[in-house]
Amino acid sequence: MTAEISGDPWSTLDDLLGVDAVEPVEEGIGPVAFYGRCSTEDNQDPETSLGWQLGNASKFVEPLGGTIAAEYFDIGQSRSVPWERRHEAQRLLAALKDPNRGWNAVVVGEGTRCWFGNQFSLIAPKFAAYGVELWVPELGGKFDARNPSHKMLMNVLGGMSESERQHVQARVRAAMDAQVLNEGRHQGGRAPYGYKVVDAGPHPNPSRAADGYRLKVLAIDDEVVDVVRRIFSEYLGGRGDRAIANGLNRDGIACPSARRPEQNRHRLADGWQGSTVRAILDNPRYTGYAFFGRWTRKETLLDPDDVAAGHVIRFQRAGKEGVVRSRKPAHPAIVSVEEFTEAQLMRRSRAAGGRRGIAKLERTRTSGTRPYVLRGKVRCGFCGRRMHGAVIRKTEVYYRCLARTIAPGSPVLADHPRTVNLRELDVLDSLNEWIGRLFAPENVDRTVQALVGSQADSSRTKNSREGAKQRLADAQTQVRRLQEAIKAGADPAALVEAINDAQATRAAAQAELDNSPEPAAIGEVEVYAMVDSLGDVGSALKEAKPENLGRLYENLSIDLKYEPHAGTVEATIAPRVVSARVRGGT
Repeated sequence: MTAEISGDPWSTLDDLLGVDAVEPVEEGIGPVAFYGRCSTEDNQDPETSLGWQLGNASKFVEPLGGTIAAEYFDIGQSRSVPWERRHEAQRLLAALKDPNRGWNAVVVGEGTRCWFGNQFSLIAPKFAAYGVELWVPELGGKFDARNPSHKMLMNVLGGMSESERQHVQARVRAAMDAQVLNEGRHQGGRAPYGYKVVDAGPHPNPSRAADGYRLKVLAIDDEVVDVVRRIFSEYLGGRGDRAIANGLNRDGIACPSARRPEQNRHRLADGWQGSTVRAILDNPRYTGYAFFGRWTRKETLLDPDDVAAGHVIRFQRAGKEGVVRSRKPAHPAIVSVEEFTEAQLMRRSRAAGGRRGIAKLERTRTSGTRPYVLRGKVRCGFCGRRMHGAVIRKTEVYYRCLARTIAPGSPVLADHPRTVNLRELDVLDSLNEWIGRLFAPENVDRTVQALVGSQADSSRTKNSREGAKQRLADAQTQVRRLQEAIKAGADPAALVEAINDAQATRAAAQAELDNSPEPAAIGEVEVYAMVDSLGDVGSALKEAKPENLGRLYENLSIDLKYEPHAGTVEATIAPRVVSARVRGGT
């Protein structure tokens, strides 16, 4: 039997479907403004988010005679940002002052999306001052400032909003950490110089794969990978950050920002800098393992004197506890773990203890056309620093070490002359004659044997460990003396900096001793191959062109130590891991 339809078919249909029909009211709240917010950090769709928030607001006010007369919707704004710094919220606050705004109330779709922490208590008085009501679904009506329950509930909603955000951040970070730790997954961002991002197939998450997402991994960029290896090789050979950068600029190698300007719009692309080289040397991803969390976002107050102004995001280095490394290699390695570890130990030892001034060793010229074939290869016998090139009497090239550039209070100042000078011409002839003898056809076999045999007693490793032991002993003595001074009544606050320096030196020296890698031994075949890679040594010496000599000295990793009292220069060649030594008068 068919039910009889009443005079109002919509009323009958609503009864059948169980829908509460909206009863018209003679006098309602009138036109209202809608405010909502959507953050794209969690992959929300702004259009969908606006739709459901606006729908919630409409269902809330329409039974009360309200109509949406204006819409304010922020996209990509975190809830932690105060209303005054959100674009649409700022427009809404500015409209409060307009008597012809066309609405006298504001409704939101969800309170926790609009207010964070104590923001509501800062915003509500502004609306009250202009006679604008606030309608919040969680309150079931408009906010009443005289109702203590309303104030308490809005404070609770602000706390819930803050807690929800913190929980989302913690869950996302934990998931990303697990992906890096267990899978070595690339978490996005710019690829380090020497790598490029390539497609690795569909996304492992089926739902994301269905949406077209692809998995990305790091692959070696063949065009510049040798530049990264060169940087590590030169640094391990004793060159500093600025000297390496200057060499790359002289050879016309494009810096990272010039090579990929679309990824470095904030850079000037004006060549290699010492900081660029340092960033490469400090990046552990060149070992082939995935690292995540080396930099972290920190919220700091925009104005410490005005807490209501909210926080801003600043990036800073994370502590050791926040860094995650994959359990197995995640992409091709450019340098070995041993090489990277040795570079880090060298950086730490250069920044602490007796070698604090070594960061200033690379005092190379950045302008001028005069070639310095021994640039960066001559060390002072008094202080161990590199001597810088200079022209004296307009024609003579010298390498000099000035006492005034040594850190005040350094123990080497006691015996260091005001100026140590070494003329280039006094060195080149003897040096070239020695190299020529080493690599003459009749002496190559003997040279190879000497290079192979020198691995058993690597002077560089031995001297490095001895130096580390001495720095450790000196630091321990210094810490003990400072502690005794405090016990004797000295002001601890005045000794804080000295104690921190001594403890840093002690930690660096101990780490170097604990992690000093053993020199890798290679056979005669490898040494012969290295000798062949040097090319025609005799021709380079015979032509004696500065650029040829400089390239040859670079390949041989020539290191010269000038002893002024003895009038000698101690020359060392160290192609890669092997070395040989000879002394010659100057």
